[in-house]
Amino acid sequence: MTTDVTIIGAGLGGLILARVLHLHGIPATVHEAETAPTARAQGGMLDIHDHNGRAALRAAGLTAEFRRLILPGRQALRLLDRDGTVLFEEPDDGAGGRPEVQRGELRRMLLDSLPAGAVRWGRKATGVRSLGEGRHEVTFADGSTVATGLLVGADGAWSRVRPLLSDAAPRYFGRSFVETYLYHCDTRHPAAAKAVGGGSMLALAPGKGIQAHRESGATLHTYVALTETQDWFAAVDFTDPAAAIARIAGEFEGWAPELTALITDSDTAPVLRPLNTLPVGHRWDRVPGVTLVGDAAHLSAPDGEGANLAMLDGAELGEALAAHPDDVEAALTAYEHAMFDRSAETAVDGACLHALMFGDDTPHGLIAAFRG
Repeated sequence: MTTDVTIIGAGLGGLILARVLHLHGIPATVHEAETAPTARAQGGMLDIHDHNGRAALRAAGLTAEFRRLILPGRQALRLLDRDGTVLFEEPDDGAGGRPEVQRGELRRMLLDSLPAGAVRWGRKATGVRSLGEGRHEVTFADGSTVATGLLVGADGAWSRVRPLLSDAAPRYFGRSFVETYLYHCDTRHPAAAKAVGGGSMLALAPGKGIQAHRESGATLHTYVALTETQDWFAAVDFTDPAAAIARIAGEFEGWAPELTALITDSDTAPVLRPLNTLPVGHRWDRVPGVTLVGDAAHLSAPDGEGANLAMLDGAELGEALAAHPDDVEAALTAYEHAMFDRSAETAVDGACLHALMFGDDTPHGLIAAFRG
């Protein structure tokens, strides 16, 4: 393959793509806005599914390395009532059906699998334009540019590459998460630690919920879900952590103290995470020399599939390019055809999951789905 490959974004999808291309002897350069691998926290736990995320890791030749990152016991799941009563519990059976890893460690593993210099840090894309005949130019914040024969947008929800292909833009989903952390939970927050258990915990009510996961280092990572407008959240002063925590916790008045402690006892300032989505079934007509992977292509409500889909996108695109070294357009067509169908189906499933989690029948409808 003689076409130069430029990937915008060093998330999981972009890095898997670069790794698969590297295995096939196809050089690629990844441009990342962050200044270094440790420039910011990379999020919490990921459950990696066999049919997509782990399939991508197999294509990348990294199964053994991945297994060393797995945190045992974290597949355990429990649903609690607002008074702390356990309504449903599923222990980690040790079978490894959806092994849990830290996102940051998974990303580091992928970075370490690439040749030196493959990722260029501090390269924030600010604009893209077509040069004709399938070539594109990317402009970066420092004023530099790069021209490429194949441009891949792996740059997430607010992709700079997407406008080359589609006019679609993310829209607010009607729900937001507020993120908190409790550290050294077994000694400093024992009641909350007992409520969460060894894996993940959901305490749900119509329109709201407290979702927590035990991470490495005895850390409880919580996402508090509230179905409110953007104006509602704009009225919460997140520059005043104590006031913001009090406002969010007030939405859970009467809930068990071991649950509300996941909000009120946070060891970090609360962080607002609005949920945005692209239209279900988002797709585009083939444009020579450019495509998208991950959230840039199919941003949807979080349902445990986003990282897995991004990784599979990267792996399948890399394998398609390797299978059609002399016909990039055939490779992109084949990749997009499969990706469009897969992402549309997953977005529908994700919306159904959110309806079960936060609809009028929660948590009973969700429990019935688990048991069914």
